Amino acid sequence: MNNIIILLKQWIDAVLIWFGETLLSYQTLAQLGAIFVLWWISYGIIRLVRMLYPQILDRFELYRRLKSQLSPLYDLTLWVILILFVKTVADHQEAETYALNIAASLILAWIVIRLLTSLIESREIARLIRSFAWTLAALNIVGWLSPLIKLLDQMTFSLGQGEISILGLITGVLTLMLLIWLAIVVTNLMDSWLRRIPEINPSARVLLSKIARIILIAAAFLFAVSSVGIDLTVFAVFGGAIGVGLGFGLQKVVSNFVSGVILLMDRSIKPGDVVEISGTYGRINKLAGRYTSVISRDGREHLIPNEDMVTQTVINWTFSNHLIRRHLPVGIAYNSDIDLAIELIIEATREVPRVLNDPEPKVLIKGFGDNAIDLELRMWIKDAKNGVSNVASDVYYKILQKFNAEGIEFPYPQRDIHIVGDDRGKSLIP
Repeated sequence: MNNIIILLKQWIDAVLIWFGETLLSYQTLAQLGAIFVLWWISYGIIRLVRMLYPQILDRFELYRRLKSQLSPLYDLTLWVILILFVKTVADHQEAETYALNIAASLILAWIVIRLLTSLIESREIARLIRSFAWTLAALNIVGWLSPLIKLLDQMTFSLGQGEISILGLITGVLTLMLLIWLAIVVTNLMDSWLRRIPEINPSARVLLSKIARIILIAAAFLFAVSSVGIDLTVFAVFGGAIGVGLGFGLQKVVSNFVSGVILLMDRSIKPGDVVEISGTYGRINKLAGRYTSVISRDGREHLIPNEDMVTQTVINWTFSNHLIRRHLPVGIAYNSDIDLAIELIIEATREVPRVLNDPEPKVLIKGFGDNAIDLELRMWIKDAKNGVSNVASDVYYKILQKFNAEGIEFPYPQRDIHIVGDDRGKSLIP
C-alpha cells in the first residue's frame, strides 16, 4: 500500500509540473484564448446558417438518413476547421502551436468516436464507450497514456498467494464487459436463428437460448478472471459459500429457477399457450428464469413464479389440442316446445362464426328443475386465445333473440302456498 501511495504521489507531481511548464505559459494561454474565441465563432455561424437555411440539405436522401448522426457534429467540424486554419497561419509565422495541435487532435478524435458510437442502439452504452474511448485518445494525444499504463502496472496488491496489478484488474473488468456483451449478441443471434426453424417448438427454443447464454457468460467470467492472473482454485471456497447461501437464503429463487428449467424441459407450457391458474386466464408471453409472464384478456401482464406453475393446478387450454368444448346451461319453461327450443339453440350456435360445425354442437337435457327444464349446450371452439367468455356471450345473445321471436319462455321462480285453517274452515292467519 505504501508503494502505491509513493507512485501515485510521483505521478501527481509530474502532472503538476507539466501543467506549470506547458499550459501556464503565456504562449499556451494565448492559444487557449484563441481556441475559445474560435468556438464561439463556429457556434454562431452554425446557428445563423440553421436560422437562414433550415432545410438546405434535406433534399438529399442520404443526408436525411444520417441527419441525426451528423447534426450534433456541425459545430465541432467548423471549430476544428477554424483551428487548423489558424494553426496553418501560425506555422507560417513560426509561432508556437502546441495547444492548437492538441485541440485539433482532441476534436477530431471526438468526431470520429462520435460517428462510430452512433451505430450503437443503446444511448447509455454508446455514451459510456464514447467517454472511455475519448479519454484514452486524449491521454495518448497529450502523452500521458504510456506513463499511466506503467504506473497502473506497478501498483499491485496481494490476493491470496499472488499479486494483481491495478492495470490487470482494469483490463480484466473491461474484458469481462466485452465478453458478456459478445455473449449476449451471440445468444440473440442464436435465438433469431432458432425462431426461423419451425421444427423447434417454443419451449425447446427458449431452453436452448438460456443454456447457451449461461454457458457463454460463465465462460466469459472464467476467461476474464484467468486473464487477470487469479488462480481459479481460489473460488473453490467461495463457491462452497455461495452454495450454502443458495441453500438457506435463496431457496425460493433457486426453486423458481429450477422450476423454470423443468417447465422448459417437460414442455407442459410454452409461449403462446392459453392457461388458467389461480383465477388468472391469459396467454403465456414469456418463460423467464424466475417467472412466467401471462397476459390476460384485459391487457394486464401477470408475473407468476415458476414454482407455482409446477406445484399448482394449471389448466392449459391448448396443451395437446386447440379444440375446446364449452358447456352453456339453458333453462326453459315447462310449457315450452322443447324440440323447437333445441332447434333454435343449434341455429343460434351456427350464427356465431367462432363456434365449430365439426364437431357439431349438441343440446342435452340435464334434468328437471323446480322451475325449468334444464338444458345444456355443448359447443366447440379452437381459438381459446381470443377468449372463451365472449363467445358464450355471443351465443346467449343469439339464443335470447330466437326464443323471444318464437315464444319460448324463460322460467320464473314458482312457489305453491298452502293456507292452513281450523276445523270450522277459518284461516289461522289474522
